[in-house]
Amino acid sequence: MKRKVKNKTGLSEVVTTLLLIVLSLVAIGLIWTFVSNLLNKQISSSESCVGNIDQIKLEPHYTCWEPDSSGNPSAVRFSITVGNIDVDKIIVSIASSDKIQSYTITNTPSSVGGLKPIPYSGSTQVVLPGKNSGATYNATGFTGEIDSIRIAPVINGNQCDVSDSLTQIENCQLIV
Repeated sequence: MKRKVKNKTGLSEVVTTLLLIVLSLVAIGLIWTFVSNLLNKQISSSESCVGNIDQIKLEPHYTCWEPDSSGNPSAVRFSITVGNIDVDKIIVSIASSDKIQSYTITNTPSSVGGLKPIPYSGSTQVVLPGKNSGATYNATGFTGEIDSIRIAPVINGNQCDVSDSLTQIENCQLIV
């Protein structure tokens, strides 16, 4: 009789060990799945911006500030070029001595307060330039010296870092 009790104890230890191994494998699988999904999301969001930043630029030759009747800045003209890349939208930030103004230009023609396309055809709707093209815009409502213009693209739903900026913006009347 004593022999049967020992066999049951041995069998119980084997089952317990196998259950612990199975539970450990399941826990490792769950953790791996969670971490893998998290890393894949981070990698895909950063991949959309890497290598594409130099594809979206400000054109310094067509970027300047327009003076009012007393010679002070009243508007900013800027030009954006897009290379061989699909862009969802571009966030433009213009800093002057009295304020910072941001504009979001999308692929869908829309009215953006204080921003109009150049050449102005009567419509205030602006749209992003397509692949391998450019567009010029006029931002109004400035009264102080223009300090900088920065653009940050949004690619595949991910906002990228600033892709280009200008800090020396000239008076449009001085550009020949």
